[in-house]
Amino acid sequence: MAGTSSPASVEVISPQFCHPHPIELTVVRNLWTMSSRNLEILDSDGNILFKKKQKLFSIHNQQTLVDAAGNTLVTFQQQMFSVPLKWKAFKGDSKEHIDLLFTVKRESSFLGKSKLYVFMAGNTTEQFCDFRIEGSWSKKSCSIYIGNDSDHIVSQMHKSHAAKSDLLLTDTFGVTVYPNVDYAFIVALVLLIEDFNSSSVSGADHGGGGGGSHFSSGADM
Repeated sequence: MAGTSSPASVEVISPQFCHPHPIELTVVRNLWTMSSRNLEILDSDGNILFKKKQKLFSIHNQQTLVDAAGNTLVTFQQQMFSVPLKWKAFKGDSKEHIDLLFTVKRESSFLGKSKLYVFMAGNTTEQFCDFRIEGSWSKKSCSIYIGNDSDHIVSQMHKSHAAKSDLLLTDTFGVTVYPNVDYAFIVALVLLIEDFNSSSVSGADHGGGGGGSHFSSGADM
């Protein structure tokens, strides 16, 4: 899908994650785990920037995004029994409404394809989304846009060679974050994309369309 990079500044987690130039990241998953519970996000030099961790036996499928030092940046909570499936993201270790950062929902469409819509905490009516995610997770080809129908892209996912090692037991893909866009926020969204896809494959999303590996109402990119 064609689109243009957005000149707008996007700050959600912290201004320290906003750079005036594009950021190239690599998401690495150890295939031994056979799950998305533990992921590492690397910079272009192979250094660990973030990790995803999942709390075992959590009633809300609670997960966290931590930095390289182990500090919690974002706490994710799945909204149980919600239709459509919904995740909420909170600042740091908090799960209080006052610390809500954003909510991500999936709206299914014809043939089981769907888009993900992101609503910032201040968008209480949720009449229009602040960001939307389209593309194909199975092809590791998704784009994050500003608004409901603009073509302003803030980040794109793409297939990538392993940055950390050449071991066959790792699955990797790349993420390009556009200038002046909070790359920790983008990483948080990317992790949720995988969670939405995993829940669809497992049949956990009662509002989904069955297949779940596509996030576009149109053809794959």
